Amino acid sequence: MNKKTPADFLSPVVKSIPPSGIRKFFDIVSEMEDAISLGVGEPDFVTPWHIRRAGIESLKNGHTYYTSNWGLKELRQEISDWYDRKYKIKYNPLNQVFVTVGGSEAVDVTIRALIEPGDEVLIPEPCFVCYKPCVDLSGGTSVPIVTTAEHNFKLTAKALEEKITDKTKLLILSYPNNPTGAIMTKEDLSEIVNVLKDKDIMVLSDEIYSELTYDNEHASIAQFPEMKDKTIVINGFSKSFAMTGWRLGFALGHEDIISAMIKIHQYAIMSAPTTSQYAAIEALKHGDEDIEQMREEYNIRRRVLVDGLNKLGLECFEPLGAFYVFPSIKSTNMTSNEFCEELLRREKLAVVPGSAFGDSGEGYVRISYAYSLEKIKKALKKIEHFLQTLNENPEG
Repeated sequence: MNKKTPADFLSPVVKSIPPSGIRKFFDIVSEMEDAISLGVGEPDFVTPWHIRRAGIESLKNGHTYYTSNWGLKELRQEISDWYDRKYKIKYNPLNQVFVTVGGSEAVDVTIRALIEPGDEVLIPEPCFVCYKPCVDLSGGTSVPIVTTAEHNFKLTAKALEEKITDKTKLLILSYPNNPTGAIMTKEDLSEIVNVLKDKDIMVLSDEIYSELTYDNEHASIAQFPEMKDKTIVINGFSKSFAMTGWRLGFALGHEDIISAMIKIHQYAIMSAPTTSQYAAIEALKHGDEDIEQMREEYNIRRRVLVDGLNKLGLECFEPLGAFYVFPSIKSTNMTSNEFCEELLRREKLAVVPGSAFGDSGEGYVRISYAYSLEKIKKALKKIEHFLQTLNENPEG
């Protein structure tokens, strides 16, 4: 009788989940001398000093204990006030707001609270890499909805209606979108609301890039009265306030859903980092100017990168949110993975294959402009040289 190996004890679901396609290239770059990475979605800004100082002061004052599972009461009040001030959506800070370890935990806990085997979850693609694995781990079935450059990678009412079945329980909306940079305006969302308003379908609205929009103010589906109680809003501090390493997010929603999510959070996490919560209070109170300064800088980078890629013949629709562009590389006759591997090998430049964000991302690559203008300009020169060598030697 053969004894089991350690790997034999692993869950088949976990074994079937592929590693992140984003991290693959990040790990290679970290070992490569003089390489440039435009792959990871992390702001190159340091967390503003007044926010860091608030965290330091909390340590000096001995605030090193667990907080409530829900998060600090003062922080929950600030989050509630922030969403009311920004988007005119009111949430009770006592039972409709809870603080998480990053937006990623909020996504995971939402899905685990709602989804059971047999449930279908609609996911517009291309999309952030964590949604499908979280659904798989909950025993649900992911149903992709393809979005296209032709429609500016927006979810359309027609595409949504075609995928709804009697098993549909949740729609994940992620706008501004990672990886495409697409946004949904209030007019766009109103068409989605018309489809959903009389259906028993919940919405997870991942709004982590809400403060990074360039031509329009962010719109949330929770702003529609008929959708507020059926929507769990996810947001956080990583992108808007350059606080990735602080690992802090939050979830907003109906008290019955949030209370169920808290139960999972209690057993799996306990509470979000205390120091980060004190820093986040300062961010929400006095961080609007920081956001504006970073957004202006991102906008400059966005225009340079989009214009540069289009001039090089890599057709790129104009992203109006987040800090990514999603150019087509179909003209090279390479797959997304081939393009990224060869670009890294020949030019020491890392970008992420579009296929990492779902099958509909094939033929595209994601390039982040959460990097300095100097790096972006160097990267464009590397891409130009790469494309020239492909034309001169199409066989490689």
